[in-house]
Amino acid sequence: MFDILMYLFENYIHSESDIFVEQNELTDELLRAGFNQDEIYKALDWLEQLADLQHSDEIPYLNATADKAIRIYTEEECQLLDVESRGFLMFVEQVGVIDSTTREMVIDRLMALEKGEISLDDLKWVILMVLFNVPGKEQAYAQMEDLIFDEPTEYLH
Repeated sequence: MFDILMYLFENYIHSESDIFVEQNELTDELLRAGFNQDEIYKALDWLEQLADLQHSDEIPYLNATADKAIRIYTEEECQLLDVESRGFLMFVEQVGVIDSTTREMVIDRLMALEKGEISLDDLKWVILMVLFNVPGKEQAYAQMEDLIFDEPTEYLH
């Protein structure tokens, strides 16, 4: 499923064409690209749930904002996200790339990936996908792109 999400993200992120194509057309394109139909439906459902998170009153922590919120991870989240990934989430929150709401959206979407363990690179891409889909987060998206694609030129300390 993650490969399908990456395929869609990479092929439609900078596309001038309409991203909101018919689901049947998109499914046909993904089938032609060699993806499994069940995984395609899971990926499309994942994207639909991401869009729904922005308008959800059912998940109260997504509507609450806190400047100094501390995130305590569940056992399942710790199994999915290693220390490096959790540290990176804290880092991007501290530098203002994500806030507590987008952090929770990222964690929600990571938990829905059905992967055994998420690599740091996978986490970065999911953060980009979430920021891309949240209106008003264009600057944060650009900052995240810089963190992913710009190689550090010198040491931080």
